[in-house]
Amino acid sequence: MIDRLATYESGSFDPFLNLAMEQHLLETAAGGCCLLYLWQNENTVVIGKNQNPWAECRVSLLEEEGGRLARRLSGGGAVFHDLGNLNFTFLVPTGDYDLQKQQRVLMTACRSLGIPAELSGRNDLTADGRKFSGNAFYHNGPRSYHHGTLLVDVDGARLARYLTPSKAKLEAKGVPSVRSRVVNLKELCPNITVDGLKTALAAAFEEVYGLKSTPRVFTEADKRRVAALRETYSSWAWRFGQKLPFTCRVEGRFPWGGVEIQLQVNEGFIRRAAVFSDDMDYSFPPALQTALTGCRFAPNALSHALTTVSHGADILTLLQQEI
Repeated sequence: MIDRLATYESGSFDPFLNLAMEQHLLETAAGGCCLLYLWQNENTVVIGKNQNPWAECRVSLLEEEGGRLARRLSGGGAVFHDLGNLNFTFLVPTGDYDLQKQQRVLMTACRSLGIPAELSGRNDLTADGRKFSGNAFYHNGPRSYHHGTLLVDVDGARLARYLTPSKAKLEAKGVPSVRSRVVNLKELCPNITVDGLKTALAAAFEEVYGLKSTPRVFTEADKRRVAALRETYSSWAWRFGQKLPFTCRVEGRFPWGGVEIQLQVNEGFIRRAAVFSDDMDYSFPPALQTALTGCRFAPNALSHALTTVSHGADILTLLQQEI
């Protein structure tokens, strides 16, 4: 039974730190307490635990433009975060997990601002038939969380720019995102701000649960644990090295000839490569196959691997379009 409420608001826009905080808050969730965690990420694509990053996001473009790709613990689809988006997480003992009550907090807050929020299916909140909040869930034995996004004034152009996978032929294992019609709350309530929504959520949290909340205070031990978890969340192995095998096929034509490249990628590394070309240099395809096999499927690694291969710059351009 929930008899205490707590709140924690991150002062950081670093997605790896915020996800680390979320996991630590889950690991330390106290019995009988529901904690509401509010956080924001800057220029970030966050994918679900079982998604293939290259199938969900234009990774190279995102990183070239200063963005970051992060992977969370929960399932669900890929989302774009900027400072026009507010993230929430309800963290509770599993026995006290009450999705309907948690979603009621969100709807109460929105309705207090004049937004006609409704629950759509199990995962989404909508207004006027358009989605402004997607939810995901994670259960870890005795503790659980429910988190999601609240689109206040998100840059829709960048959302579409990064979350549209490339047009090269890619067959990926993993859970694909489902695209829905979305709306910013700013469109429905022109005076809304992220800070105003935070205030409304805090008030609705206490109203729905009938309790007063107190802030969660971080100790030095808490901070050390979060720093260690951040190292995991920011690592290449966690973000790209998941065991989600896929095949990739790209082709192009250049002044020196045409080329078709087929790759089998697993855990973020190219395990097999096949190259077909009408280039007059018969040694080019086998040399390229050798250079690609075992290479990490990432721009910097591919750039290094292709430095000694004929037409390396052209091949890198072709592959970067896929990544």
